[in-house]
Amino acid sequence: MSVLVSAQHVVKEFDRRGAKRGAGKFRAVDDVSFDLRKGSTLAIVGESGSGKSTAGRCVLRLIEPTSGDVFFDGVNLVGLPDDEMRRRRRQMQIVFQDTYASLDPRWNIGRLLAEPLRLHENLTKGEERRRVADMLVRVGLEAQHADRYPHEFSGGQRQRVGIARALMLNPQLVVCDEPVSALDVSVQAQVLNLMKDLQEELGLSYLFISHDISVVEFIGDDIIVMNKGKVVEQGVCSEVLANPQDAYTRALLAAVPVPDPRQVISREERRRIIAAGLKGRDAA
Repeated sequence: MSVLVSAQHVVKEFDRRGAKRGAGKFRAVDDVSFDLRKGSTLAIVGESGSGKSTAGRCVLRLIEPTSGDVFFDGVNLVGLPDDEMRRRRRQMQIVFQDTYASLDPRWNIGRLLAEPLRLHENLTKGEERRRVADMLVRVGLEAQHADRYPHEFSGGQRQRVGIARALMLNPQLVVCDEPVSALDVSVQAQVLNLMKDLQEELGLSYLFISHDISVVEFIGDDIIVMNKGKVVEQGVCSEVLANPQDAYTRALLAAVPVPDPRQVISREERRRIIAAGLKGRDAA
């Protein structure tokens, strides 16, 4: 299976808050490299602040990497002229975590979904309406929902709208930034199953960012584990989670709640496992 996205030694630094210009830098992404195969899902997992979302935004050039290269279908996106980058944006889209913030409350769903078409294609109003209606049905909503506004939908329905908007231009890559973390567990399952069905139907490649190991285990083909901006472990998802080699990965797995009450460990024991794992990593 060929590689769609190849990130090579990507670094992203920010000015430290409160520091004078040039006085100090914070390295949010530190020499990160990975490959995403066409038609597969690469999961990036880590706790809050690990740099996983920043890495995903660097791939799309929503934020500019400080250094490193990002190849998309063989073309280096870093330093690509704005007009060429704009043409390639239709091939790569993003689904955000916060559906309230990512959907303009003043626009109805039809206008939200038609906006990418107006920016990148020259369609008649009738063609736009047909494309919007078809996509709403494809993500499990109804064509008449185009006349409604974001506040009239549940969280799961709004995320379906976010997915629909991301797919309007038939992209190859979708970066999914914690797309189900704000949803109830039952709704999470529905949205994840929808995403897997769409991937199989449309041949999509997902860069799936999450802190939830159980979600990653369900949807991921490959995985990279990030901690403090660095990749600490990567490989086939099932193999890494079954036999983690890095202490930080083991600490993440130890923090996953166990549904069997006979196997529940105490809070103190969980803290001991995590502390031992992090101490072992610092000593390595």
